[in-house]
Amino acid sequence: MKKVLIITYYWPPVGGAGVQRWLKFSKYFRKFNWEPIIYTPSNPDFPIYDETLLNDIPENLTVLKTPITEPYDMYRKIMGKKKTETVNQGFLSEGKENSFLQSLMIWVRGNFFIPDARKFWIKPSINYLSDYLKQHHIDAVISTGPPHSMHLIALGLKQQFNIPWIADFRDPWTQIDFYDQLKLSSWADGQHKKLEQQVLTKANKVVTISPSCGKDLEKLGRRTVDVITNGFDADDFLFEKNSQLLEGFLFHHIGALNKDRNPYTLWKVLGELCQDIPELKKDLIIKFTGKTDALAFESLEQNGLIENIQKTNYLPHNEVVKLMAQSPILLLPLNNTPNNAGVLSGKLFEYLAAKRPIFGIGLPNGDASKILMETQAGVMVDFDDYEGTKNAVLELYEKFKTNQLFVNSTSIDNYSREQGALRFTELLNEMTASVK
Repeated sequence: MKKVLIITYYWPPVGGAGVQRWLKFSKYFRKFNWEPIIYTPSNPDFPIYDETLLNDIPENLTVLKTPITEPYDMYRKIMGKKKTETVNQGFLSEGKENSFLQSLMIWVRGNFFIPDARKFWIKPSINYLSDYLKQHHIDAVISTGPPHSMHLIALGLKQQFNIPWIADFRDPWTQIDFYDQLKLSSWADGQHKKLEQQVLTKANKVVTISPSCGKDLEKLGRRTVDVITNGFDADDFLFEKNSQLLEGFLFHHIGALNKDRNPYTLWKVLGELCQDIPELKKDLIIKFTGKTDALAFESLEQNGLIENIQKTNYLPHNEVVKLMAQSPILLLPLNNTPNNAGVLSGKLFEYLAAKRPIFGIGLPNGDASKILMETQAGVMVDFDDYEGTKNAVLELYEKFKTNQLFVNSTSIDNYSREQGALRFTELLNEMTASVK
């Protein structure tokens, strides 16, 4: 088999969405005659751990690990947090924060930790992997970001060894939807863009997760960008299906819900319908599994829905997928931010595999909406579309009352992790053949 070095910050027992893409793709690489070798930190600072994901690691897989230095202990000290407290990703706050200090920390993160807080791992990793490559034959490298420091590690190896390299953008860099929230100086903005250009121009191939993100990166890099979406692992859904759904007219959000995804119009609609239709108020359950920003609960309280909430902390992934299949309605709010047409949440594809109705909130002409229409798996309404949201809720409630709350989703096989792995190995074959 040919060998590919995969540079990723996220690897089990780290949990959450970031780990899924390369844990699942690497699981199928051997089937297509490529042996993955993982490089990852030995001591990542991450808010979620999931020991069950270790079961997905291929047998006898080589996993290289070195220590990483991260600034989160300093952040905890400044923010008055305990040393044992975890630091959430993506501006998610589960409680009241000191707004001045929080704003200051965002400014420091954007202007001093370029491209991100893992920058101190770049040089040691290049040195370690350079020694490894001198002693072991590797046919290609894949870096996956964010954090985009992973791309800069691969760039260093490319400059030394001219090894074929795929840069995989799980999210954009300077065009990510929260880039304008980083409070960047013009100098810092220029540094981010300079480094991004180096990655886009030096990588042999660039991959991203959605058509809209692909078009944006093509404009930035003036080159072809391949699109390989996230997906679902069919093995995760081999459990015995239980036809018994969770009770109630239940909207279930699974995973992290930050303030930019707070579906305020949906809460307003549900609050008003509960006043107009007492039976709906009695039936309604809004369930959160995973970390949820405090702003969402404030919005729910303002709309008189606090009694309808159920909250569960993070659950292992193997339990979460079973809950998806038991959920009457799966809630999928996307980021209500600029440049969000290409947001394709990883859980969208697992929602598809769960075969339950999906209530999406985002751009009606965005990439996620197109997949929902293609697969007939749900509906997408805009964040501010009051009438569209109300009509969609009432239609779902009618189906709930008549035991018709189900979907016959089609055409989802193309979004399996195995198919995604196949596409990546095809790119690797093409890239390494052209290098020869």
